[in-house]
Parts: sequence; structure tokens; C-alpha cells
Amino acid sequence: MTAASPNQDEFNEEDLWEGPIPAHLARNRTGIKPQFMVAGLLLIVVIISLMVYGLTTAKAYWLTVDEVHQGGDTLVSQRIRVNGVVVDGSEDWNAEEVTLRFKIQDEDNPGRQLSVVHYEPRPDNFHRAASVIVEGELLPGGVFEADVLLLKCPSRYEESPEDILFQAVN
Repeated sequence: MTAASPNQDEFNEEDLWEGPIPAHLARNRTGIKPQFMVAGLLLIVVIISLMVYGLTTAKAYWLTVDEVHQGGDTLVSQRIRVNGVVVDGSEDWNAEEVTLRFKIQDEDNPGRQLSVVHYEPRPDNFHRAASVIVEGELLPGGVFEADVLLLKCPSRYEESPEDILFQAVN
């Protein structure tokens, strides 16, 4: 490039550099190293497999006690959640074996009951539970083996409103 013509249209690459690139300035571009490629693909496979495992084990059908009785043997060994009310007087807690047995029933159809066994410590507020959600598997004998026990207790904050009388002071 000459000093007299600063126009970019007249730019010539040959005037910019002559000769080979010095070794200390040259970069060798070979792409991604194979070990990083394998590690990245392995990481992607592990993440996808964990997602699939989590989605398949977390799914559980929501059923009522009546629907469990109607389903019968088709629900055996499937992971399901059942919502119901604890039957009064059905609680059987064995502290030595850490086993809680009780029965639940529908609010709408109290004639149908489902026996539940739970092999973990009894929740402290179990006797106050308004309703219960059990998650687990229905065994071939018709007993529900719960590994998750969720209790819905009556609210302490639902009380009758108080009448307050205000008087004006003169």
C-alpha cells in the first residue's frame, strides 16, 4: 500500500505481509480434543438418563378409595396416590416394629375402606389429621403399602369471628 492512495479499494494483501508466518505467532487449530468430546457426550447421556429416571419413578396416579376398589387387580404393583379420611379407631401403631396400620375411606362414600400399612415412624399429628394422602403400591392382598404419608390437619386459624362493640367517647 502506498502513502499516496489511502483508499481501501486499492488494498493489496501482498503489501501487508510477505513471507511465512513466524512459528511463535502461528496457531495450530485442530478442533476439540477427543477426550473433551467424549466427556461432554457422556455428561449429556447421564443428564438425559437421570431426567428419564426421575420422570418415570415420580409419576403416580391420583385416586380415591372408591376408584382403588373399582380398579381391583389392575392397580396391583402400580405406584398410586390415594386420598381419603382416616377411619376413627382404626389406627394400630406398633412401636417395636415401627409399623403403622390404619384404614382410610372416602368422604363421600364411607362404606368403602382401604387398609394401609406404613413402615416408618408415626407422625406426631396423625391423630388430628382431617384427611390423608398415601403414596405407594397396592399389594395383591388388597392392602396398600404406603411409603409416603401426607397429612392434612385442621387449621388452627379457622375460628368463629368475634363481635366487637365500639363506642364513641365524647
